[in-house]
Amino acid sequence: MAIKLSDHFTFGRLLKFVFPSIVMMVFTSIYGVVDGLFVSNFAGKEAFTAVNLIFPFIMVLGAVGFMIGTGGTAIVAKTMGEGENKKAKEYFSFLVYVTIALGAAIAILGIMFLRPVAHLLGAEGVLLDYCVIYGRIILAALPFFMLQNIFQSFFVSAERPQLGLFVTVAAGVTNIVLDYLLVGVLPWGLTGAAIATAASQVIGGLIPFLYFAFPNTSALKLTRTKVYPMVLLKTCSNGMSELLGNVSMSIVSMLYNFKLIEYAGNDGVASYGVIMYLQFVFLSIFIGYAIGSAPIVSYNYGAGNERELKGVFRKSLILMVSTGVVMMASSFILSTPLSKIFVGYDKGLFDMTVRGFKLFSVAFLFCGVNIFASSFFTALNNGVVSAILSVLRTVVFQVVLVLTLPLVWKLDGIWFSNPMAEILSAVVAGVFFVAMRKKYKYM
Repeated sequence: MAIKLSDHFTFGRLLKFVFPSIVMMVFTSIYGVVDGLFVSNFAGKEAFTAVNLIFPFIMVLGAVGFMIGTGGTAIVAKTMGEGENKKAKEYFSFLVYVTIALGAAIAILGIMFLRPVAHLLGAEGVLLDYCVIYGRIILAALPFFMLQNIFQSFFVSAERPQLGLFVTVAAGVTNIVLDYLLVGVLPWGLTGAAIATAASQVIGGLIPFLYFAFPNTSALKLTRTKVYPMVLLKTCSNGMSELLGNVSMSIVSMLYNFKLIEYAGNDGVASYGVIMYLQFVFLSIFIGYAIGSAPIVSYNYGAGNERELKGVFRKSLILMVSTGVVMMASSFILSTPLSKIFVGYDKGLFDMTVRGFKLFSVAFLFCGVNIFASSFFTALNNGVVSAILSVLRTVVFQVVLVLTLPLVWKLDGIWFSNPMAEILSAVVAGVFFVAMRKKYKYM
């Protein structure tokens, strides 16, 4: 029997409901890792460095999809909780159509300014050419990537998280198979890897669009709708934290690359790229949980069900803390074999990556609570608090620490900047949890 947003959520039911979203995000991160693995081992270290230089810029452009998906889901699920199902479908449809239009416009602008941006990020010569080749192919599929991002959230509101998982698996398999054929078998190198990623994004965006465009048994369907400017404004307000989070992470990644070039040269950028791939696999569990649990929070907030809201909040914190402990221990154990898979062909690069990943992994103790906190306030339609948490975590603390810690600890200071930012962010999240408890009654 399918689990409904109106159900009572025990630990078991909560985990069962969010499990497809978690697996979906883990699988997304894994096929991203496979992409980097093929580029590093078959196209070479310079091509791998180019991908890691230009990819943050691409993620900045695609972050609008995350904003509309998370912010719109909060509104649609809350509207469903209030019993306005017809209006919820119209809001959903309007936001999908807006995403398509924005995706096309942003893709065109991104392609136009790709070369000067890559040069600004430090790419020169062959590295600059690699950035442009890879970036233009990926940006051509940007509207589908943005659709994929919003549907990941809306599948949960539609009470069909399993379908979201199916779509992600289909996209991931497409990417992996094409990586093998175009990079591992055919000598297409970086171009082949870009085509594989773009094709997977087309699959990830097109299949959900077709599902919701035709009659289905879910709680949502694409329908004729009106222009809802206030809904769009509220969506952007709600999802601003996710937009800022993704944009700032990409910008901070660029800053990390600059500092790493200063302290470790191009090898530092390659090492950081490996750590980011591996870190995202671990973080995807927290992100998947946040995506899966947010509609539950929004629905019960809209329905005025304080008891259920308290239960989901308490259970979520327990799960985030306990999972963080397991993740940190696992990353220490797996840092050597995982790094060897990527850069085992270069001992100096391998040793740097292992040490960096071990220092980075301390962040897992705290980042689950921080990711949930931002998502939780977005789900409560409080985009301001969510944005504050996100900006402090992904911009303010990171920038200050990555600029100051290396002055004392050099390269180790860069690696440890992220854990220190997560520790400070967890303190701020705790303050907001206590401060807002009476307004939303989740404690």
